[in-house]
Amino acid sequence: MAKKTLAQHTVDQLVSMGVERIYGVVGDSLNPIVDAVRTTKGIEWIHVRNEEAAAFAAGAEARVTGKLGVCAGSCGPGNTHLVQGLYDAHRDSVPVLAIASHIPSPKIGTGFFQETHPELLFNECSAFCEMVNSGNHGAQMLHNAAQTALAKKDVSVLVIPGDIASQDVTIEATRTLTTTFGAVQPQASVVEELAHLANSAKKITLFAGAGIEGARAEVLELADTLKAPIGHAFGGKEFIQYNNPFDVGMSGLLGYGAAYEATHECDLLILLGTDFPYSEFLPHEGKPKVVQIDADGSRLGRRVPLDLGIHGDVALTIRALLPQLKQKKNRSFLNSMLRKQEKELTHVVNSYTKRASRLKPIHPEYVASLLDEFADDDAVFTVDTGMCNVWAARYIEPNGKRRIFGSFRHGTMANALPQAIGASAAQPNRQVISMSGDGGLGMLMGELLTVRLHQLNTKIVVFNNSSLGMVKLEMLVAGLPDFETDHDSVNFSKIAEGAGIPSIRIENPKTLRKDLKKALAVPGPMLIDIVTDPDALAMPPKITLEQMSGFATAGGKIVLEGGVGKMVNLAKSNVRNIPRPGAFF
Repeated sequence: MAKKTLAQHTVDQLVSMGVERIYGVVGDSLNPIVDAVRTTKGIEWIHVRNEEAAAFAAGAEARVTGKLGVCAGSCGPGNTHLVQGLYDAHRDSVPVLAIASHIPSPKIGTGFFQETHPELLFNECSAFCEMVNSGNHGAQMLHNAAQTALAKKDVSVLVIPGDIASQDVTIEATRTLTTTFGAVQPQASVVEELAHLANSAKKITLFAGAGIEGARAEVLELADTLKAPIGHAFGGKEFIQYNNPFDVGMSGLLGYGAAYEATHECDLLILLGTDFPYSEFLPHEGKPKVVQIDADGSRLGRRVPLDLGIHGDVALTIRALLPQLKQKKNRSFLNSMLRKQEKELTHVVNSYTKRASRLKPIHPEYVASLLDEFADDDAVFTVDTGMCNVWAARYIEPNGKRRIFGSFRHGTMANALPQAIGASAAQPNRQVISMSGDGGLGMLMGELLTVRLHQLNTKIVVFNNSSLGMVKLEMLVAGLPDFETDHDSVNFSKIAEGAGIPSIRIENPKTLRKDLKKALAVPGPMLIDIVTDPDALAMPPKITLEQMSGFATAGGKIVLEGGVGKMVNLAKSNVRNIPRPGAFF
């Protein structure tokens, strides 16, 4: 009977699953896997400088392709470096398989060199984590790990001792992966109950999260039927905000517009596919009534008390609901929220974009607005945690083809560049823009060498303000003096030049438009170092000390007034399109 090693079987199976690359650092107990990649067509090894970046890159590839992302780390420190990126994928429901190689199996439990217990270490950031004890066992566990990652949209970790990776596996161990999955159909009785609540309510608001992906048409039809404004979390922005005649902005720490008011002043709030963590921005006092719809039943009611929880796919639930709804005619609540949205956004834009091209240091709002203007229609934006989240939330406009993601739930620094590596490697002909803070880039700066090595089509835009801006603001609003948040200026353009990456440093706002447009058009890697104003932020005027310390606003307006870019145009358009009195009765 023909045999092959577990390492070779693993690589062959990954190829058959559609995996085209593994991200990691070669060496030690991982060598049998690496050698199998070397001799196998259809798969490549993407060498990174830190396994943390490997996990982030694998997660980004899974996001933009919908397929399984794979990373690997050698025993001990090699695979413990994976933790940060795996936590991010786990919390964002991204299918990633991590191969964590281990010390020789006879040495486990002896305190051997580099010994850890990865099956314990990775348990909290994965849906599947098992250690292999033989070649054939490994073949079965590989299938289970990959199947679990795809089915649950989560992380799977396969722990393989180095000696076992070299053991033989029979070809009959090959298993076929199932990659097509159904959606959760809600129970008819709870849909009927929701229909009763909706038909009885006069003022209804929809609040959308990342779980509305694939349900945009249904959500808009529901809003039209109920004459309901639509607010969104950051995770739902790229799926619902664009061309949305019901848009009232975003709630949360980075929020803007009328979303907060819309969620509090309604009679019925319907949460759609969102596990919005900032419960202080959601109503709690029993008014309005709150309904939550989610395909993951474990999320129902864990943020705020519910009047009704519905376990179901958002699109399927809305389709079942619509025939039972009465078409509402009164738009007064919707219109009032749309007017408030337009007023809030116009005020902010006027405050923060006037004379922007003449202000020095360069205002980061201006940089983000130009990025939005010059980027390709299908560009992928990866966003560092911190102030880059603010600029992406306010200025980068979704359109149904762009992708915008970061570490929105895990909230780690340094995610943008390694995520851009994964997106660029998976889709080399697509423009990928890393919106990197100088703090985040400094943390995993070695990944510039990865970009250079693989000649990735990655544009690294550095918002270089020599400050940990978000941390500084957190300190200030908590009544603390900022401490250790500012540091000496760093010329990242020179560093990129030393790494062999074309670069430009922009300090003059008058040349920003021309220089940025030209730099984004350069094929292949490019680092764009932009010196921005560390004091560009301003707090809104109506915030109490208690609210400031909790990063909450009574109006849920703009915690960090930094502008909202062209979203004001959508708001103005929505207001212009409000029917005249009597037109909808």
